[in-house]
Amino acid sequence: MIFAPRIQERLDALAAITAEPAAITRLYLTPEQARAEALVAGWMREAGMAVRQDAVGNLIGRIEGPVEGGPALVIGSHLDTVRNAGRYDGPLGVITGIACVEALARNGIRLPHALEVVAFADEEGVRFAATLTGSRAFAGHLDPVALRTTDADGITLAAAMRDYGLDPTAIASAARRPDDILGYLELHIEQGPMLERAGLPVGVVTAISGASRLEFTVTGEAGHAGTVAMSERRDALGGAAECVLAVEARCRDAEHLVGTVGRIHAHPGAVNTIPGLVRFSIDLRAPDDAQRLSALADIDTACKRIAVRRRLGLGISLLHEAEAVPCDPGLTALISNAIAAEGYPVHSLPSGAGHDGMAVAAIAPIAMVFVRCRGGVSHNPAEFASLHDIEAGAQVLFGAVKAFGMRRRS
Repeated sequence: MIFAPRIQERLDALAAITAEPAAITRLYLTPEQARAEALVAGWMREAGMAVRQDAVGNLIGRIEGPVEGGPALVIGSHLDTVRNAGRYDGPLGVITGIACVEALARNGIRLPHALEVVAFADEEGVRFAATLTGSRAFAGHLDPVALRTTDADGITLAAAMRDYGLDPTAIASAARRPDDILGYLELHIEQGPMLERAGLPVGVVTAISGASRLEFTVTGEAGHAGTVAMSERRDALGGAAECVLAVEARCRDAEHLVGTVGRIHAHPGAVNTIPGLVRFSIDLRAPDDAQRLSALADIDTACKRIAVRRRLGLGISLLHEAEAVPCDPGLTALISNAIAAEGYPVHSLPSGAGHDGMAVAAIAPIAMVFVRCRGGVSHNPAEFASLHDIEAGAQVLFGAVKAFGMRRRS
């Protein structure tokens, strides 16, 4: 194995940097992030890269091409984690990018363009409940309103940036121009079971799913659990339960469409009181926006019918909406060819999870390599990718980088 042992060693070193000794937790603008970035910056410099940190904390390593300051092919992912995380989600892509730079030097390969490895600062959005902060700033699409968001301690993003040594008034300087970026490649664990089911170590991503997140409020009438007849009840939780099942029924048999109710609150919440008010969330995702929006309309209609039949009020609030991001056919072909060159069948699949590439796609063509993860488990200490699969992913990424350079020469 050329890549995997060193990559795993570095993943283990990063996993030791955590705010919680019994788990892996590295949040944005924390001492743990600073330590992780310092370690990764050292690896970048060892690989011969010039290293800098931009205005939102993205760590950028660069190897110049024939023309200093010329456009670059970018390899990226993130270093921040969710709470109680695994060690592969995010860092695997960054460290594999550095490994590709090392392999270019080891093999005496000079690309006809610059190559950058970017460790995005805040993909998960755990601390400030705003995902893709680093990559949105990189693409020039970070809304300055985000600077007013607060963490659980009431600290604003702007204040946290200042405490970290960054200037929140300079976030616009992190933006890259479209002509700066030739393309963007991201390697990531799949975070799902499809590659494992196919018996394959790697796959190529077709699109990153779009997502709709909503809050439904069902209003009924609270009452005594022992005295209100079943026929007279306006039970908000009973209605909400039907709505939850309607979401499941609409999404169950549709390919690549997923719907999740992950949060539900019943009021007043007493064991002997009929719930009069229920709020629940819906997270709806699909790699095709028309499919997602059609399902959303059907769920809306079904829930309204349930509310009318049960004599309940229904309110619906849209919390978040992101369009699906298709991967670039040209870059995807390079990855597919690299997979085939390693002797594996080319397995194409969408990503149900969001990634930094969603933001970068606003300024550059993107493509992604997926690496098999055991059981499809992610955002969990049990998250695992084998050395064999890491090696396969690294070889594919390296092959795509070399092929991109050859295409630019021709």
